[in-house]
Amino acid sequence: MKKLRIYLLAAFTTLTLISFPNAYAYTAAQKFGRGLAGMTCGFLEIPGNIVKETQAKGAVGFPLGLATGLGMTVTRELVGVYEFISAPFPVPSGFRPILTPEYPWDYFE
Repeated sequence: MKKLRIYLLAAFTTLTLISFPNAYAYTAAQKFGRGLAGMTCGFLEIPGNIVKETQAKGAVGFPLGLATGLGMTVTRELVGVYEFISAPFPVPSGFRPILTPEYPWDYFE
């Protein structure tokens, strides 16, 4: 009987996660973490954009990714400061991230 409960709980949890993939709520703590990550790891925009552009456009993507990464480093740092300071306030609505990808290391997943 105990194993049956565990299996039913696992099945219910799996179905719930599959049924509601977009039911993810951002919090002030996540916004604070995004801001901290943006301020300290903004330099990851350079290799991240090189990888992204090279995968999309081949060898031409390297210089394009380098230029984009340099520009996005400044952007990621400034947005990081903004998110770090404004973490307690739900702006934009629901503490949503301003930049895509959410974290600078998400390019490498």
